[in-house]
Amino acid sequence: MKDRERMEDRTRMRLVVVGHGPTAHRLIETLDARGFDGTVTVFGEEPRPAYDRVALTSYLSGKSVEDLTYPAPDGVTLRTGVRVTAIDRVNRAVTTDAGDSEPYDVLVLATGSAPFVPPVPGRDLPGCFVYRTIDDLDAIRDASRDARAGVVIGGGLLGLEAADALRGLGLETHVIEMSGWLMPRQVDEGGGSVLRGHIEGLGLTIHTGAGVRSIEAGPDGRVTSLVKPDGEAIDAQVVVFSAGIRPRDELARACGLEVGERGGIVVDASMRTSDERIYAIGECALAAGMVYGLVGPCNTQAEVAAERILDGPATFTGADMSTKLKLLGVEVAQFGAMSGALDVTYMDPVGGVYKRLFISDDAKTLLGGICVGDAGPYNALRPFVGKPLPGAPSDLLFAGAGKASVDLPDDAQVCSCNNVTKGRICEAIADKGLTDVQGIKDCTRAGTTCGSCVPMLKQILVKSGVDVGKALCEHFAHSRAELFDIVNVRGITTFSQLIAEHGTGRGCDICKPAVASILASLGRGHILDGEQAALQDTNDQFLANIQKNGTYSVVPRIPGGEITPDKLIVIGEVARDFGLYTKITGAQRIDLLGARVEQLPAIWRRLVDAGFESGHAYGKALRTVKSCVGSTWCRYGVQDSVGLAIALELRYRGLRSPHKLKSAVSGCARECAEARSKDFGIIATEQGWNLYVGGNGGFKPRHADLLASDLSTDDLVRTIDRFLMFYIRTADRLQRTAAWLENLDGGLDYLREVIMEDSLGICAELDAQMERHVSTYVDEWRATIEDPDKLRRFVSFVNAPGVPDPSISFETERDQIKPMLIPLEVTRR
Repeated sequence: MKDRERMEDRTRMRLVVVGHGPTAHRLIETLDARGFDGTVTVFGEEPRPAYDRVALTSYLSGKSVEDLTYPAPDGVTLRTGVRVTAIDRVNRAVTTDAGDSEPYDVLVLATGSAPFVPPVPGRDLPGCFVYRTIDDLDAIRDASRDARAGVVIGGGLLGLEAADALRGLGLETHVIEMSGWLMPRQVDEGGGSVLRGHIEGLGLTIHTGAGVRSIEAGPDGRVTSLVKPDGEAIDAQVVVFSAGIRPRDELARACGLEVGERGGIVVDASMRTSDERIYAIGECALAAGMVYGLVGPCNTQAEVAAERILDGPATFTGADMSTKLKLLGVEVAQFGAMSGALDVTYMDPVGGVYKRLFISDDAKTLLGGICVGDAGPYNALRPFVGKPLPGAPSDLLFAGAGKASVDLPDDAQVCSCNNVTKGRICEAIADKGLTDVQGIKDCTRAGTTCGSCVPMLKQILVKSGVDVGKALCEHFAHSRAELFDIVNVRGITTFSQLIAEHGTGRGCDICKPAVASILASLGRGHILDGEQAALQDTNDQFLANIQKNGTYSVVPRIPGGEITPDKLIVIGEVARDFGLYTKITGAQRIDLLGARVEQLPAIWRRLVDAGFESGHAYGKALRTVKSCVGSTWCRYGVQDSVGLAIALELRYRGLRSPHKLKSAVSGCARECAEARSKDFGIIATEQGWNLYVGGNGGFKPRHADLLASDLSTDDLVRTIDRFLMFYIRTADRLQRTAAWLENLDGGLDYLREVIMEDSLGICAELDAQMERHVSTYVDEWRATIEDPDKLRRFVSFVNAPGVPDPSISFETERDQIKPMLIPLEVTRR
């Protein structure tokens, strides 16, 4: 009976959440997944929904607000830009700054923390900022446009991220840290010394063991310098405070909830406050005397609170505080304790590597470790904290990612961000029949936040007995990447030669198109030459996309969307004479639909004579390079986006790849060409071009990642050349660049090392392969209409290869798409 009453109470429950950051989002997400059926009202002070604060710095390097924003929760009343000013615990209601009152049955405080700004004279001057929200970053970026130099006060994790941001904005950057070394909470003095060497090598100036006496202003009242206690003045027009955080507990104090002596809302193991109707989670909560500031523990607190709201038994017993990150290009990792009875240390000042393991006094248990410059041991050793050493300590210092993961106990935590153990991952693999890392991510959340545990997921998958074989199909034991290298190195020109020497059987509809793509990528003849033609799928066999009614498309290339009036007239005349449906596409070209097979050569003959060539809408190849009008016409444009788009489309036209390729060039940060939704996209800057890779639309949209900034045109083209050729060389069959990049071991950093730093020594080969493609390019349709043998395939009826029988009538289903009628009541909404 009591269970039923509790269920009825929960059905009627009015849940109010104060704060809408990542922790509040995880709470709401968990409640929804567990079937919570009460009402949820969320108040957020910021004018936007919850977003990923871990990736906040990426906003200044090109990611949009939408990229960082979490998906909107269903069935939740979300009130952004509204501040809760008071809690009435007696009547169980909250009051907002708008004067509204919202009743609650259960209240969750997720108010987070506020930056600590030390009481330095001048801290309120224009030009002084904190580094906490998107609005903060917008203000810093605006101020940096007229600045020469900037100072970050605080050399911890967030401070170094802020310094990287200022450096990226083009400022001479200083970092002031009161401790004797950088990142004192994560690394010891030896690690801090090595880290300092790396960062100073990037041109930043580090001041450790230093404070601030004052911040000085110029005649205009804005910041001009920062003065240290010893009297040294540092030129600066931008000052960023990153000296720590303080829990936002003012609402709790005002309504009489218990708070800690040094701040934080006191909670028990269920995340309840001193009022059983009120919970606190995240950086405002004081759990067992500690305020947690990492995403993993805060997520765990949110999940515990959600379970408790649903009458579950979950408790918060602390969390893994390990961290692995890459600051200004330097790997830094810390796991477990930062002290122990015994330790083993390795230091290479020349190579910039520092590693230290802390071990129990009996030399049998791993207590913790620190890595700077090489975080390889982190993935392998973090799950062994508090457990017997998996090997000799001196060997473990050089353990690579995932090496020790095969022997992990089931209770070892693999993903600290989402509190996922090896046992849970193995259970998901067995119960769900998972066969890849993406499946593990979808089922368990492991690897979906910082991504550092992804190599370990792959090792666990293999150890679980899952066959993750690399065979392309039953006829080839090799992967597509291996077949590419075989064809390339051995100079193979036909499928029959390849399968005779390196495969079995006659091939299938998996390996034939894949090999056809490899041969085309390497320029081994026209795709309709001889044996090659038999390998193609339907679209490539006729150099056109088949439509639902059996007709085909004609899509001429229009580089960059730029076209002359004469060419437009030709397209119109062709469409009129052959009765084709025409549509201007979002990719800045014109589709002609409804052509019969036997009409294709005649249509293309007229288009080729007018200067058009194949747009490759039918092939796994470059489709288009979309562009805005750029600096030629737009008053905001800073570079010639049209000229670059045309040059890139003409350079990469006809480039065959594992999947279709799309690109775009935007002439400024307003991004009118939508470059970041493309396989490779370019956005103009005042200094050059930013290059983004790995984006795509489709069923799983993904924004591209920033690969490099402020490139010259020559460096941009060279980097794109290598990116495309490396993708073509290593991707699986039918794998878009987005999936390829997500599954690439080492991810974006590894890609940079390969194509920009030449870590594999293959850049010269990639360059040569692209130059070979550019110099040997021949338009497929021009070559086809000039070859009688190729033209023989373009017939609708095998027994009537000429003009179709006049007695056969071809009916057009419709001339144009009819406009959709929208009901009046829908319009009114």
